[in-house]
Amino acid sequence: LRVSVAIRHAGKNLVIDAGPDFRQQTLRAKIEELDTILLTHEHNDHIIGLDDVRPFIFRQKRPMRVFCSERVAASLRERFSYAFAENPYPGAPSFDLNIIDDDTVFSWNGLDIQVVPYLHGRLPVQGFRFPNFAYLTDIRTIESAAVERVRHVDTLIISALHRMPHHSHASLDEALAIIERIAPRRAYLTHLSHWMGTHEEVSKLLPANVALAYDGLVLEVTEVHN
Repeated sequence: LRVSVAIRHAGKNLVIDAGPDFRQQTLRAKIEELDTILLTHEHNDHIIGLDDVRPFIFRQKRPMRVFCSERVAASLRERFSYAFAENPYPGAPSFDLNIIDDDTVFSWNGLDIQVVPYLHGRLPVQGFRFPNFAYLTDIRTIESAAVERVRHVDTLIISALHRMPHHSHASLDEALAIIERIAPRRAYLTHLSHWMGTHEEVSKLLPANVALAYDGLVLEVTEVHN
């Protein structure tokens, strides 16, 4: 399914990105309450599932809190215009948009979250650093200053499309090079194309601290790597 991650802390849930499979993924993960959504960028495979967020909105009786850049917010207002209408129809979803820039640090449920900027080809994207976890999807290149924001994080999830060069996604070798720069305790590769190869085949090519992510993977992150 399309990439996303749910984070549970102190009884609350947060999701990064809501793609076309959002409903299926939340049902499978038995997520019954959703507090906040973070959006990395505005491509369909990362936002188009926002319409399916409405059951959480209705249950909680408040708009869904969304953190994103101003550019992503403008895209949401256009593509989900019915959610932002002056007089929305009954049953329309509602969103509380919180604008973040590349230097924003904000708090969720007692955890500080720092934006990590990088490029998806030419498109600026915002990844996220939690105290001991970082999520960098749809990455192609990253500046050294942004690497410093996630260096030595305990757990890193980073995208690697396949083994061939691509104009907007890191290849396997490029993702491994970024992982080496960040030096996490462990890293997982996500946003994988079927061209990457089988799990068994690709796993033989990876360093000991790097593994392929998969649908339904559950990780416990409990300590900061120094």
